[in-house]
Amino acid sequence: MNGNEDVKMENRREALVYMSGYLPGVSPEKSPMLSLEPVQFPSPMDGGDSWRDVCGGGCGFAMAISETGEVYTWGWKECVPSGKVFHDLALVGSIEKDATTTGKLSSLPAEQGRSLSQGFNFSGETVSHLDSKRAGEEIAKRRKTSSAKLEPESSTAADELFIASPCLVTMGPGVRITTVAAGGRHTLALSDMGQVWGWGYGGEGQLGLGSRMKMVSSPHLIPCIDQSASGKDKFSAVSQGSKFPGSYVKEIACGGRHSAVITDAGALLTFGWGLYGQCGQGNTKDQLKVTRVESLVDTRVKSIAAGLWHTLCISVDGRVYAFGGNQFGQLGTGAEEAETLPRLLNSSSLENKHAKAVSCGARHSTILTEDGQLFSWGWNKYGQLGLGDSVDRNIPCQVSIDGCLPKHIACGWWHTLLLAEIPI
Repeated sequence: MNGNEDVKMENRREALVYMSGYLPGVSPEKSPMLSLEPVQFPSPMDGGDSWRDVCGGGCGFAMAISETGEVYTWGWKECVPSGKVFHDLALVGSIEKDATTTGKLSSLPAEQGRSLSQGFNFSGETVSHLDSKRAGEEIAKRRKTSSAKLEPESSTAADELFIASPCLVTMGPGVRITTVAAGGRHTLALSDMGQVWGWGYGGEGQLGLGSRMKMVSSPHLIPCIDQSASGKDKFSAVSQGSKFPGSYVKEIACGGRHSAVITDAGALLTFGWGLYGQCGQGNTKDQLKVTRVESLVDTRVKSIAAGLWHTLCISVDGRVYAFGGNQFGQLGTGAEEAETLPRLLNSSSLENKHAKAVSCGARHSTILTEDGQLFSWGWNKYGQLGLGDSVDRNIPCQVSIDGCLPKHIACGWWHTLLLAEIPI
């Protein structure tokens, strides 16, 4: 081995996925993992430098993206897609119509599945079609009942509700995923061509189907862009008959039960649950179709984040806009009232600041500024604001990060992560 080969070997880094904490169905005991443990993937993906990114689901599922653009997901079974991929929403609509006439959601047709070592497909049946108000109670009841009957050597109860081993999401030939976003019970995936795919729970329109289809167990192409047009308008985004500026979707976000995307031209589009105004449409109606936020028609948006009931976005000139629920001050407006239209944050703490990154937890928010400062506000019961106490804040407050150069922030529903560099 020559010198150059030695350098290549030294510079090679192995990318692995580790997990700690609680994820339903991962262990037979259903107990938390108190230390980081490696995730066991199907054999072709074990080890190696094959992983690009990870994403924790909002309600009991997780995802990982390989370097080749494949998505693997595991956890709560109804959040793990199965069956064939839908490119035509008319077909999805016909399935919903059939479900309505028969009184229940019929199973989606399934493709011939590959073995686990090649990637895994389910049969296509969904676990539960209860409304969201009853789902949590029913799942908890089934867990308790199954747990009491479960013999140590049996895993049938876990198999009914959860997937312990990561499964390959079938996205269709040639589709390479670059980013995923996880909502409470739904998922969006962004391809390298700027297309948005979705699956999971869609009862409030968060899957952009134009309807209230509760469970979609197969990835479908969300109509954020129109590929049937020709010439320069070939990839223009379309919703409710009007064209959006832009050629492709560049960023995606999932809230508890709503979704948001940004086109490359800076147009902000939202869809899903609207009870608290989190879709920014000036009302509290659910948005069943992808819809542009008209009040920002003259604002070019560069980044977006969504919480349980609220949404934040950053314009290209670094201004922060917030809308949706504000029960814990998560909008940062200094008040408790919800906002159904995007409201510019003009807090004195942000004066002359330009935001470059934003992230939302369930009920708290954070931003990073261009000059390397971190601000947080909202719910703080678990100290997730990083301010040294557990007191809620309703305006942006600077977090002390002396000696660190912040690179990225990521909020979980009840925690906040900061990626930073420390000078050596």
